[in-house]
Amino acid sequence: MRVTALVFLYLLACLSLAALASVPLMETGWLDLEPHRVVSRLAQAFMLIGLWPLLLALRVADRSSIGFGLPAGTLWRCIGGGWVAGVIILSVLLAVLLALEIRVPDPTPPAWSSILGKTLQALVGGLVVGLLEETFFRGALYSAIRRVEGMRSAVVWSALLYAAVHFMKPGALPAGMAFDWTGALWMLAHALADLFQWRHLDSLVALVLVGVFLALVRERTGHLGWCIGLHAGWVLVIQVGRKVTDGNEGSALAFLAGDYDGTIGWLAAAWIGLLALAYWRLSGRRSG
Repeated sequence: MRVTALVFLYLLACLSLAALASVPLMETGWLDLEPHRVVSRLAQAFMLIGLWPLLLALRVADRSSIGFGLPAGTLWRCIGGGWVAGVIILSVLLAVLLALEIRVPDPTPPAWSSILGKTLQALVGGLVVGLLEETFFRGALYSAIRRVEGMRSAVVWSALLYAAVHFMKPGALPAGMAFDWTGALWMLAHALADLFQWRHLDSLVALVLVGVFLALVRERTGHLGWCIGLHAGWVLVIQVGRKVTDGNEGSALAFLAGDYDGTIGWLAAAWIGLLALAYWRLSGRRSG
């Protein structure tokens, strides 16, 4: 847990620095963006700047430890295979949500050109998100915890932290509140408090199980290829699905889809949890 606490403090420090640095930056008038978006971008920048020192501190500053020990061609084939599997897995979930009328087709669907544009955007964005998040959580964090505390701790703590940071995002300020030092601190406090909102429980559980599944894939394969592909495929289906379908709040089963993105909720938790269990049992003997 010490490694997890260190990484959590690192992420919290990046978010805090971003909130404080954004105030003088916004006062320059150079940026025409909402304050919470500026804070988010700065936090991501600080995380990238500090990534190499963090890897050194965790003693995972090499390709093999992070999960990129494969030859480039083999790695890309694994990413491709994972992407196909990810698209299939989330497409099944989306199909069930549609069949149960938890989500419904958009009554005024966008033009095909708009759907194609969103698909290409989600394809590229999914690969970027998959690369960055998998490198951090199933690469550096997982390897560092596993080295010190063993496989089970690595699976559990990497999954919990992965799920938690999805809700530690700056939100828009209340109407009438100025973005000054007080506003920045308010935004930071609410980014942390949002993690403990009861309404997020279903999505939080689902994301924990997503993290567990990806950690088990990392454990079995020994690299990040399949993890990156799976992650990218899931992002694609979620984003395109939101483009062409709407949530049906009038459905008696609406509670099965979380309000985080309209897809990841109790039903997703059951589906991904089942797949994680099946994968672990069918993919061979435990390696640690």
